[in-house]
Amino acid sequence: MMKKYRVKVNDKLFEVEVEEISSAAVKEVKEEVKVETVAAENVSGEQVRAPLPGTITSIEVKVGDRVEEGDVLFIMEAMKMENEIPSPVSGTIKAIHVAQNASVDTGELLATIG
Repeated sequence: MMKKYRVKVNDKLFEVEVEEISSAAVKEVKEEVKVETVAAENVSGEQVRAPLPGTITSIEVKVGDRVEEGDVLFIMEAMKMENEIPSPVSGTIKAIHVAQNASVDTGELLATIG
């Protein structure tokens, strides 16, 4: 049975039709995310580490970006609060060692700045 719905996405209105299917027809779909990582020992520079355990909800920089001391590098959710992780030094992002939505522990390496 088809059902019609109106869906608003980014202030644009879409009309969609959705078909209800039986659970036997549902297939599990997995999205594979490719993450490039760089071994910490292969990169020299100032290491940015997680100040507390949490989840990296946003990565505000990419490898090669020039940052100034105090610029926000990551947004981390910890204890139901969003925390900005600032750059401790000025320099260039040499490596990012975490992915978005990754859970990290206190002291875990997040990035290297050179």
